[in-house]
Amino acid sequence: MAHRLSPASKIVAVTAFVFIVVLTPREWIVTFIGYAIVLGIVLLAVGVRPARMARSLVLEVPFVAFALLLPLVGPDPSGFAGLSIAGMWAAWNILIKASLGVLAATLLAATTLPVDMVAGLQALRLPTPLVAIFTFFIRYVDVVSHQYRRMRVAQEARGFRATSPRSWPVLATGLGALFVRSFERGERVHLALVSRGYDGRLPVPEAGMPRSWPLAAMLPVSALVILAGGWLASW
Repeated sequence: MAHRLSPASKIVAVTAFVFIVVLTPREWIVTFIGYAIVLGIVLLAVGVRPARMARSLVLEVPFVAFALLLPLVGPDPSGFAGLSIAGMWAAWNILIKASLGVLAATLLAATTLPVDMVAGLQALRLPTPLVAIFTFFIRYVDVVSHQYRRMRVAQEARGFRATSPRSWPVLATGLGALFVRSFERGERVHLALVSRGYDGRLPVPEAGMPRSWPLAAMLPVSALVILAGGWLASW
């Protein structure tokens, strides 16, 4: 069912959920657990397996590395084993909110095709240049990646192996050539589009069920209910 919802409704729902999570005070641990349970149920309901959730959480490794240092360098190191209480709270705040945000983005990516994402952004009346940049990024990231793989195969066919810092100049030269080729390809694509009447917007239809918004609102509304419960419990 979630795959058939309109892209605009899913974008707004996920954004609202993340906004609610960010506004939640870090001390409301039970509230965050409620968010995680609701989001986990929705992810499983749309067919996202736990293995994919775990792979998605790998994206926040830099945040985890930073957060783990906060109890060591934070003020007032009077907690357990000399750790900073304020640093521990800051680490928890970063980890839980980043994790929920990544999982929410995984939900959106798992139920919305890139081209539908563009349609949703257009339906939400986002600035045309921003939508155009995002459109060409998702359309040509695979093209550039394929070109890079071809360059790597050509290098390895000639006996090149990046095994030491002495290979860095060769890698830098290859990346520079890839940038030039990508820039030239972009210029050719833009000229071809302009010659065909391109005005900054691509003809991407907005599709979805008539009842998309009420169904998509279930996630942020559930988060609001949990937030209200946490607020009442804090009194």
